[in-house]
Amino acid sequence: MSTVRKKTLTKAIVIQAMADAFKKLNPALMIKNPVMFVVEAGTVITLLLAIYPDLFAKSGVSRGYNIAIFGILFFTLLFANFAEALAEGRGKAQADTLRKTKSDTPAKLVQKDGTLKTVSSTTLRKGDIVRVDAGDVIPTDGEIIEGLASIDESAITGESAPVIKEAGGDFSSVTGGTRVASDYIVVKVMTDPGESFLDRMIALVEGAKRQKTPNEIALTTLLAVLTLIFLIVIITMVPLASYLGINLDVTMLIALLVCLIPTTIGGLLSAIGIAGMDRVTQFNVLAMSGKAVEAAGDIDTLILDKTGTITYGNRMAAEFIPVAGAAPQEIAFASLQASVMDETPEGRSIVELANQLGAKWQEEAYKDAVPVEFTAESRMSGLDLAGGSAIRKGAVDAIKKYVAAKGASIPAELTEVTNRIAKAGGTPLAVAVDERIIGVIYLKDTVKPGLKERFAELRSMGIKTIMCTGDNPLTAATIALEAGVDDFIAEAKPEDKISAIKKEQQEGKLVAMTGDGTNDVPALAQADVGLAMNSGTMAAKEAANMVDLDSDPTKLLSVVAIGKQLLITRGALTTFPIANDIAKYFAIIPALFIAAYPQLQDLNIMHLATPKSAILSALIFNAVIIPLLIPIAMKGVKYRTMTADKMLTRNVLVYGLGGVIVPFIGIKVIDWILQGLHLIS
Repeated sequence: MSTVRKKTLTKAIVIQAMADAFKKLNPALMIKNPVMFVVEAGTVITLLLAIYPDLFAKSGVSRGYNIAIFGILFFTLLFANFAEALAEGRGKAQADTLRKTKSDTPAKLVQKDGTLKTVSSTTLRKGDIVRVDAGDVIPTDGEIIEGLASIDESAITGESAPVIKEAGGDFSSVTGGTRVASDYIVVKVMTDPGESFLDRMIALVEGAKRQKTPNEIALTTLLAVLTLIFLIVIITMVPLASYLGINLDVTMLIALLVCLIPTTIGGLLSAIGIAGMDRVTQFNVLAMSGKAVEAAGDIDTLILDKTGTITYGNRMAAEFIPVAGAAPQEIAFASLQASVMDETPEGRSIVELANQLGAKWQEEAYKDAVPVEFTAESRMSGLDLAGGSAIRKGAVDAIKKYVAAKGASIPAELTEVTNRIAKAGGTPLAVAVDERIIGVIYLKDTVKPGLKERFAELRSMGIKTIMCTGDNPLTAATIALEAGVDDFIAEAKPEDKISAIKKEQQEGKLVAMTGDGTNDVPALAQADVGLAMNSGTMAAKEAANMVDLDSDPTKLLSVVAIGKQLLITRGALTTFPIANDIAKYFAIIPALFIAAYPQLQDLNIMHLATPKSAILSALIFNAVIIPLLIPIAMKGVKYRTMTADKMLTRNVLVYGLGGVIVPFIGIKVIDWILQGLHLIS
């Protein structure tokens, strides 16, 4: 179980939240929430009236009644503050757990002369080189530049099984606080002190950098406007009541105001946002902002990188297939020459297969050879020999262009071999010696299990899935069919991913992108939601606004559900208390004006005992409903896979209609209790 995921509400968190609820009564903090600040102002006034009943004018209300109103309002404030403190408490507990993982560890700094010097990890700076041996803790975030090792990442991900990390490719990123289980690695430090991945995790999960999302800001503004409107209405009622000969006591007016303004959602709004971030963290996903979580709930299109995301990404050489009359040994040796200086997992697998087939590398014979590195533009790599000969391996279309530029012909059987590999879901790499294509390397990859079902679930939500891959169209089509995606982009370059994202965005759609490699960085940055794999490069994690610590691309499905749940919870807990106001009108309005207008007795459909009882019952219900809704705010409204229309209809019926019916029952029950206990006349 994950380090962060296992944390739930504990007795210590609840006790601390109770203490924090009192601390949050500070007006300097309360003013950030206009609704609850008005409630606090009303609480202070009723406290004064409890002490001096005739403070503002001769009052017919007893001191005991004022004390009761004060007590109810005070607990309304505490319940609202407790909800926020409870949500914050879980984040702080997670942060404390992560701080235990973060420690000042010794680091073996590689000096300019190649010797090692033991230093504190806090002294390391970006660009430093450190060596980490088996059993050592990796001192800080970095990229492996030499070696291969088994890394125990349980301190971060909670997974006990170590993962293989190596220089080159998209799995070279390491995180400070993890441990080398076997072998050794040489790491280039990628962050300065205080800026590591773990540092950012701590700051984010404890809420130190939580900012309100646009939706939350908009709702806060709406609630403030509604509060202002009701405040104006209450103020204008005073001269109207005086004209009608009705003496409206200040305590009753405050009670009416608190019942009518959106107190419930005002008290729970912050807790809903914090809890949404917390739920993402419980799924081992680090969200850089609440905005990213909300955006995930609204995405229309999901673009996925194939290698390492849809497939395991460890493509291995399975077969050398000669063409144009080349001998099997010839293609094996040429593949070895083209790959011996290729440090990627695919390159090493080609060398290993060639060695198994008897091809041997003689380093002294190639000491003057020049390696040609793979680039996203050329899509091939190889070796230039001292004698002028050139060996190349790469994407079939890239090798075709390479030999065509030299005026050579393309072997007739190349297309048939390439198509056969592609239809099997493999990746073909063509091999050329000078201007002659002599064969194809068959690379095998495997689609991760369970993806087809998860993508079908996304489709039922109305989310389109697009796979991006550098493979040829036939290979891409085979993998796309096996994985169950809606569309694919073959032979994709980094700019193609960005173009695909921009095209969807221009149609008014929100786009999510998952990836793990440096070539995914531009697309992750362009997407509305960028989910980087923790196993990927540091650059990918920096560009994304979410990082999946488990490196599971299907995790985005859970993130989408949490995002939708956050939006639905906020909507439901806004609808419910606003619908409550209908019952409060029927309870309080007759109580206030029935003396002047006996006809208002017809509105007293709940048959509440007395005006004072009606006001107290409505106010008590208003206070009690907040703690009753805290579990929903913390856990979120249960999300069911269905269309937006069906979800809206369901929640309107449950929380809209329920918000009308429940307070009628609740207020009447409270009135019975007050009368039964003879607490009010």
